[in-house]
Amino acid sequence: MKTMPFSPTQIRRQFPFFREGGRDLAYLDSAATAQKPDAVLDAMRDFYANDYANVHRGAYGLAARATERFESARTKVAQFLGAQPNEIVFTKGTTEAVNLVANSWGEQNIKSGDEIVVSEMEHHANILPWQRLAERKGARLTVWPIEDDGALNPKRLKDLLTDRTRLIAVTHVSNVLGTINPIREICSIGHGAHAAVFVDGAQAVPKMAVDVGELGCDFYAFSGHKLYGPTGVGALFVKRPILESMSPWQVGGGTIFDVSWDKTIYCDPPYLFEAGTPPIAEAVGLGAAIDYLNEIGMAAIEETERETTEYALGALRQIAGLTLFGPDRRAGVFAFTLGDVHPHDIATILDGCGVAIRAGHHCAHPLAKRLGAPSTARASIGVYTDRDHIDALIKGLQRVREVFKLA
Repeated sequence: MKTMPFSPTQIRRQFPFFREGGRDLAYLDSAATAQKPDAVLDAMRDFYANDYANVHRGAYGLAARATERFESARTKVAQFLGAQPNEIVFTKGTTEAVNLVANSWGEQNIKSGDEIVVSEMEHHANILPWQRLAERKGARLTVWPIEDDGALNPKRLKDLLTDRTRLIAVTHVSNVLGTINPIREICSIGHGAHAAVFVDGAQAVPKMAVDVGELGCDFYAFSGHKLYGPTGVGALFVKRPILESMSPWQVGGGTIFDVSWDKTIYCDPPYLFEAGTPPIAEAVGLGAAIDYLNEIGMAAIEETERETTEYALGALRQIAGLTLFGPDRRAGVFAFTLGDVHPHDIATILDGCGVAIRAGHHCAHPLAKRLGAPSTARASIGVYTDRDHIDALIKGLQRVREVFKLA
């Protein structure tokens, strides 16, 4: 496994998008979704062409090969997270994973008067399922506020916890601020108060090595499409004892061992939580994405992104009138405003300069209100982002200043 920084410029040659239609585009929206390497596209095409069948059902060789490739992907996900395969549930993505836990574990473990702590930097997917659960059960949603620099202070978390706190829901890396949260410390605090910890890892897994055992979390979820894999697939890690205690939130084919009019006998988890035909080819693609990242090396990816992030931070801070949100120590996510220019106008002008960024509230209304910026521009980097792309962003922002005649 490589441990030295690599060349994002060379990495781009492994992505058809950058060889073809996007060769001249500085794609800086990987926090929304990442481009796909040949390795992922080839694996999915090969599966559809040669091994495609439904899984866990057919009594023929083709179905056995499909099942083997699907379950191999589960093993890859487990190894990627430092978990066991029987602790991994395939979902459609992070959002479905949060809803799964809220509707299964939450229904069984949250009662009237209980408390759920959610950090102020969460995006809607890690707020709304807990908010609805609290409303259904008569529980209370407690907000863990961010500090002025966009970080979370674990000491403030301790002050929020009570003997009625049952769950802490927190992101590993903020999709707006780039904040890297101290998950291990959060888990230690939460477990000290007998609360479970759910971690949204959607922005973290493409950027750093994750070991759920070392972190100590009870739940960890991510989406495939932000990990350079396909859309429509994600994964949820649940500690085995907790997973075995959970009831299914959806039932149907694939979840049962035997059905009669009097009684249904269900499968063991993780299959208990994968009703219907799962995202088979998508799981194969996700497994290929994990192989691809492992070949580069997660340590090398983290180191290279750290260098690119520092370069971007230094360059952005030289732009007069630019307000950058988030702490100094962060992942490669940069939300900002520029004077009084609407972020949508910033994004439109940058698009004309060959730079693709996100603009809006980034599915995080409460955080946007806390920042006093209902809308921000957001640039985010991926494994293929180099300094030339950052330079293109800076040049484009200078063009924004010219167009709007900023002083």
